[in-house]
Amino acid sequence: MGHTAHNKTRLLNRVKRIRGQVEGLERGLEEGRDCGEVLQLIAAVRGAVNGLMAEVIEEHLREHVASPDLANEERARGADDIAGILRTYLK
Repeated sequence: MGHTAHNKTRLLNRVKRIRGQVEGLERGLEEGRDCGEVLQLIAAVRGAVNGLMAEVIEEHLREHVASPDLANEERARGADDIAGILRTYLK
């Protein structure tokens, strides 16, 4: 069982809060809110997604790279996973 399954409820709660923020952004755009307000909503969504990403990365590193129970091949695979994901995420 992966670490996301262990933290499923907490992660899903974060995703639900992000969904609420995105819906607030959508409403702001539909209502024609001031660009400053819209930018603030966008920044909040981005921050929430970055926080979620950081939490999952941290757990991945602990479980799939830094765990003393892992063989070197498993550690390398976990590190490669993170490197590929970060390349995509940071584009």
